[in-house]
Amino acid sequence: MLKLEKKFRSFEGTVEFYSHPSTTTHTTMKFSVFRPPQAASRKVPVLYWLSGLECSEENFMAKAGAQRWAAELGLMIVCPDTSPRGAGVPGETDSWDLGVAASFYVNSTQEPWAKNYRMYDYITKELRTIVEKEFPVVGEMSGISGHSMGGHGALVIALKEAGRYQSASAFSPIVAPSLCPWGEKAFTNYLGANKATWAEYDAHLLVAKSKAKLNLLVDIGTDDKFLVTQLMPEKLEQACAAAQFPLTLNRRTGYDHSYYFVSSFIKEHLEHHARALNRT
Repeated sequence: MLKLEKKFRSFEGTVEFYSHPSTTTHTTMKFSVFRPPQAASRKVPVLYWLSGLECSEENFMAKAGAQRWAAELGLMIVCPDTSPRGAGVPGETDSWDLGVAASFYVNSTQEPWAKNYRMYDYITKELRTIVEKEFPVVGEMSGISGHSMGGHGALVIALKEAGRYQSASAFSPIVAPSLCPWGEKAFTNYLGANKATWAEYDAHLLVAKSKAKLNLLVDIGTDDKFLVTQLMPEKLEQACAAAQFPLTLNRRTGYDHSYYFVSSFIKEHLEHHARALNRT
């Protein structure tokens, strides 16, 4: 049962926080929604936002400054939590980059994670079903975006789920998780030691075989301390060039990995999604 936890007026729309029992993660899951004013009279496009390591369903709503622009553009925004919580998986709270708030948006296949840490299915199936049933959105007008680990998740989902998302973008995404320390740790635990299975959740490897018809928009800060060792944007750039897959990669001088960066360019990203979704 979907439960409204709290609600706030914002730019003539509302920011709403929900919880519900999940049949995918077998835990209580939470997500937030920005309902734009246009949704009072008609169905609107929807943008799913996936947040990064250590985040929750609240970070984007509180820090990105997106509501003003989403209200003008008539976009509903849905922000799920970044992992199951309270599953009781051994070790899930031992480190900040594995377990709680660090799902990497994959369907785990390894014990003890496999039962609960199935965030790919949660995002692409269960959450979408709830949103399209309970909120005034046009399911065929769906976009996806995210930041850092969530940027990884957004790109992977957009590339794998051809036709189900009509727009995609990311801030500071982990584009080659198979090659970076964050990804190697998460994938070894969630997916096992066989690196062949990792390719199904690695954006720079998915580009070549993706049938998605998308124009990817990616923003990276040149002063991001994770740029070289964790993000590796050049890997995505090279893969898109080789596959002739449309990519706009903006390197923003002097910006870092924070929400100060995200909030500086969120308007451009929302406009990118609105152009694609309103054309559908």
